Amino acid sequence: MKGSAFTINEISGRDRKKGENPISILHQGIAFSRILVNDLSMHRWILFVLTLICLPHFVRGADKPNILFFYTDDHSYRAVSAYPEAYDWVDTPNMDALAKTGIRFHHATIGTWCMPSRAALLTGKHSFGVETMRMTGKYPSSEYDPEICRFWPSVFRENGYETVQIGKWHTGTDSGFGRDWDHQVVWNRPRYPENAGKYYYNQLIERDGGPPVKEPGYSTDNYTKWTIDYLKSRKDKEKKPPFYLWLCYGGVHGPFTPADRHRDAYPDAVVPDPADIYPPRDGKPTYSRTVEQWVKGDAGEPVLARGKSKGGIKTNGKKTLTDWVRQVNQAVISLDEGIGKVMEILKEIGEYDNTLIIFTSDQGFAWGQHGFQVKKAPYDANIRSPMMISMPSRYPQGQVCPHPVGGVDLIPTIFSVAGIELPWDMHGHDLTPLLEYPQRTDWKNPVLTVETGWQYGADTDVVPIASDEASHMKLYARGVVPWWVSLVDREWKYIRTLVPGEPEELYHLGNDPDELENLARNFEHRDRVKVMRAATIAELRRTGAKMVDTLPEVAPLPAN
Repeated sequence: MKGSAFTINEISGRDRKKGENPISILHQGIAFSRILVNDLSMHRWILFVLTLICLPHFVRGADKPNILFFYTDDHSYRAVSAYPEAYDWVDTPNMDALAKTGIRFHHATIGTWCMPSRAALLTGKHSFGVETMRMTGKYPSSEYDPEICRFWPSVFRENGYETVQIGKWHTGTDSGFGRDWDHQVVWNRPRYPENAGKYYYNQLIERDGGPPVKEPGYSTDNYTKWTIDYLKSRKDKEKKPPFYLWLCYGGVHGPFTPADRHRDAYPDAVVPDPADIYPPRDGKPTYSRTVEQWVKGDAGEPVLARGKSKGGIKTNGKKTLTDWVRQVNQAVISLDEGIGKVMEILKEIGEYDNTLIIFTSDQGFAWGQHGFQVKKAPYDANIRSPMMISMPSRYPQGQVCPHPVGGVDLIPTIFSVAGIELPWDMHGHDLTPLLEYPQRTDWKNPVLTVETGWQYGADTDVVPIASDEASHMKLYARGVVPWWVSLVDREWKYIRTLVPGEPEELYHLGNDPDELENLARNFEHRDRVKVMRAATIAELRRTGAKMVDTLPEVAPLPAN
């Protein structure tokens, strides 16, 4: 082999192109050996060695990886103990185990509230790209045209995957059984509005498109059991198609109900008052400058203002901030237990090594930060999710990725890992380069996030800034938070509220992770604001957001 460009080891170790057939690699190696070697016996020896080298790649390539996607609800990164921002008394060992065996993403923005977050994870598009999706009738009833608004699990079915969805469904009354899903056990909230508040008990459950049956028991435990039942059913099958399993837990959505066995957990929990829990908040847009969902209770601790609050709860002005946050984290314990049980079964049936595991939430939830007890607002405290991706047989373990990522990035990533071509243009970026090298320095993709209330597709083409009541209802979606867009890169976060005359916001996430000081109101940062504004508009144009042509004017930047 003297004088050759590569040794045999170098040939076997060279990176192959994504999706390249291992058989073609073997053929290339054989051809290469013929060029290099004229002696027949030596040629046979090299052919034998190359076969041994490439055969494991071929065997692995023949088995498509499974995808197991854990998806929780209203679950902040502060409620996962693997995150340094979690309260020091929080303990989620099974979620933490996913971080230890995979990559923990420091900054993940999956969505802004339940429905658009799920729509993004079914289409790979932001809300403005989800055509025909619309709210109809009594909340949360919604509809879409499945011929126009296609959901990508149908493509996985066409490519030999068994697609399974278990748990909460919140994206149209049509849950897609038989078209998108081979197997479903779902709580279809849009189809049964009267049952839509039953997040933890007495849910109406549809099985494989059948009639609803009211199920006893705690919903988190039920979803875990049904997932385990499915995985166990695969154990003795001779032919096992790869699976995509989307396990959509309803916890920890309001009313934030823990399992009875966890109601005494965290007895010593203490939650410090967020710095800006009470108004005013200088430099913020009007809605976030003045929001006042928390007031001082009899003992001076923050309590929720009286009356109905967000998350389907009614407040009496007695439960403190610590009481509420403790209760939420009690409800997280059953989620953590469920994840641990599912992982045990995955290993027991011998499918752990060939399964990509994703864990995240539809969005976070603010508890006092910026005065909120709500999601939807553009601040990390409101919407930032935990996210871990684990597949130790393929990707590094115990790594932290510092780059911001978004919900729409997950779908191109899943397709890439499965080796399936994207069926349509999607808004996100394939994250597999970050799975391979989480701290890579050449990752430059910013994360766009958009909040358009209850509007989707063509209904978002024009920002509803007229003064009539109907426009106001669209702009605020019967809530406190109006439409907005934001862009996050490694260091900076830019927010533009889509209400005329409101100030832009700029935060340096390294120096100000709590987003307390709006640097856009500082003359020294006006150039940075202009750069981020232009980058946001460019990203809206790249993803086809027609609203970009009707964005309302912002407040003038401060003069020197």
